Amino acid sequence: MKKLALHWQILLGMAAGVVFALIMTNFSWGADFVGDWIKPFGNIFINALKLIAVPLILASLIKGISDLKDISKLSKMGTRTIATYIMTTVIAVSIGLVLVNVIGPGRTISEETRSDLIASYEGDASVRITDAQKQKEAGPLQALEDLVPSNIFGAASDNANMLQVIFFAIFFGIGLILIPEKTAKPVKEFFDGFNEVILKMIDIIMLTAPYGVFALLAALVVESPSTDLFAALAMYALTVLVGLALMIGVYVLLVWIFTKNTPSFFINGIAPAQLLAFSTSSSAATLPVTMERVEEHMGVHREVTSFVLPIGATINMDGTSLYQAVAAVFIAQAFGMDLSLGAQLGIIATATLASIGSAAVPGAGMVMLVIVLAQAGIPEAGLALIFAVDRPLDMCRTTVNVTGDAAVSLMVAKSVDMMGPPNVKEWDDDYHPEPENISETEKV
Repeated sequence: MKKLALHWQILLGMAAGVVFALIMTNFSWGADFVGDWIKPFGNIFINALKLIAVPLILASLIKGISDLKDISKLSKMGTRTIATYIMTTVIAVSIGLVLVNVIGPGRTISEETRSDLIASYEGDASVRITDAQKQKEAGPLQALEDLVPSNIFGAASDNANMLQVIFFAIFFGIGLILIPEKTAKPVKEFFDGFNEVILKMIDIIMLTAPYGVFALLAALVVESPSTDLFAALAMYALTVLVGLALMIGVYVLLVWIFTKNTPSFFINGIAPAQLLAFSTSSSAATLPVTMERVEEHMGVHREVTSFVLPIGATINMDGTSLYQAVAAVFIAQAFGMDLSLGAQLGIIATATLASIGSAAVPGAGMVMLVIVLAQAGIPEAGLALIFAVDRPLDMCRTTVNVTGDAAVSLMVAKSVDMMGPPNVKEWDDDYHPEPENISETEKV
């Protein structure tokens, strides 16, 4: 197993979990065995993901905002960069919500299967119903009032208050930018190191993913051995893929409109970075290649690429945001929950803000989904429904994330007049052999 790539390990864990569960269903004691001895390991894995959500938001979001320290010198570029990233993220989430509501992959689950799912999590459901009733009785500005926490430690103790944690992280990051650089340096270094520790913790958690998936899928099949659930899962994956394809089309259209570059110019220029993003599932790992392709093959000045692309690798997660929107509504549909327009607008806001703090590493999107689910009042345990296909979809949505970074880089460069013709450098461009007729003395 250790010699296999993580995504193959996860797929094997998924298959093994399904096969194991199907075998167990042939025994009268099989369901009890899976529930008592297998399912707890899946719950532990889910809890580990939920455990890391608040620290990940604080670390990555504060680091991402504090990295904007040069925004005073590049205020025009910085403002347009952030505004464009937010705009494309809202578009991505909106596309996801439209598709999942039109296709309705979760609605294909039969009433019997849905009843089994609801019965499994009726404790969570009763709590959500109570919360929903309180929300109906609240005033029109209650959501705005709830955005600002009175106690950050209290807010951080409950994942349902994640927007309050995001507010604090943004507020803290702005304060870090505004104080003198010498004073801010030790604080920023702390959060840089804190962020590295959190990312390493995610690596450790993801090492257990194959076993967590095995336990989750085994419990899911035993508790609800219905074929329509897997058909719905296939429809969910198709919905995400269609949304991601449409989002790439949006990038091509925006680049064509704002920079007058043809679709083939953009796609051919960014294709190697897309392939690397697909294979690594990491925007951060792909960043050097993305910068090289955008700068040399698309003619964007280095001043723009060195500013826009690193920021994009941190805060621009359009593919992840689209997937979160589809996944949240799909899980709600699977549980028979009817999300109101207000709840879905809340998903847009939460997914947009959560994407800013989403780490540019494999698996972080699933952690961010916990935030979106909790904020929308959807049982987090519904992650068990989608984790089986998360890794392949993670590869696809990372490709979209990197494509979005490149598209925004071109648009910002054009708006600040920092685009020129492509300047492709060959591997030996920096090698200049010395003329043979120059003596050693003349060289000195």
